[in-house]
Amino acid sequence: MNKQQLEIIKNNKGFIAALDQSGGSTPKALKAYGVMEDAYKNEDEMFTLVHEMRTRIIKSPAFDSKKILGAILFEQTIDREIDGKYTTDYLWEEKGIVPFLKVDKGLADLEDGVQLMKPIDNLDELLARANERHVFGTKMRSVIKEANREGIKKVIDQQFEIGQKIFDAGLVPIIEPEVDIHAKDKEEAEVIMKEEILKHLDNLPEDTFVMLKVTIPTKDDFYRDLIDHEKVLRVVALSGGYTRDDANEKLSRNPGLIASFSRALVEKAAYSQTDDEFNKEMEEAVEGIYKASIV
Repeated sequence: MNKQQLEIIKNNKGFIAALDQSGGSTPKALKAYGVMEDAYKNEDEMFTLVHEMRTRIIKSPAFDSKKILGAILFEQTIDREIDGKYTTDYLWEEKGIVPFLKVDKGLADLEDGVQLMKPIDNLDELLARANERHVFGTKMRSVIKEANREGIKKVIDQQFEIGQKIFDAGLVPIIEPEVDIHAKDKEEAEVIMKEEILKHLDNLPEDTFVMLKVTIPTKDDFYRDLIDHEKVLRVVALSGGYTRDDANEKLSRNPGLIASFSRALVEKAAYSQTDDEFNKEMEEAVEGIYKASIV
């Protein structure tokens, strides 16, 4: 584990950019960027186009370590290059931004009000590759759609079980149990989820720690005890389908909670923009998210 990166994630001001759209969400991300499905003939061409989009984002002057602490990447991205360097090395060596890797394989079917992660069959191999590519930490997402205690417990148990394996491999796991912003009993689900997370945090082995990625809570400052917990390196928030303005406004009411936005970060970025237009948009996006993250 890189000690300099650990200090940046733990103590610096800023946020984490989520650039980890996977195979299932890539067409939607490209379409939002202005690249329609008729622009590519197969999956390889699709992933090349999305890497070009990510490269444009990363190389933007606004994508800078003064305001962005880390970036979460999709599995394919760590084997692709930017200007002759692996993306992870480019992020760290050229930008001073800490690289993370999405390791989950998507969501299982809805059961007990939640969607667990599908099995990660190649986890050991993936973690070995992550270490080779100088990745600092990983991210894995589950979804909670209702306040079902049994389902939520299964989500948190699964997250921490895999999280321990990730930590033991020398990487920092980002535990991400997303509560759907449209859940009718969202606030109640958040209460149950926090109880289950705290049980696991209190039982983590000595010298073990995690990061947490959560939906912005219904009740302001609800995750204060997670943010202050000795076993938690940092708590970050997903935008969850909120617009950037809404996500920033809600985030700013939660001191200590920092952004890890995906869609909200690039919602106004477009393929058709000139580089000057694109960079100006990225500057506005980064500035707004940064301000909401340093309250």
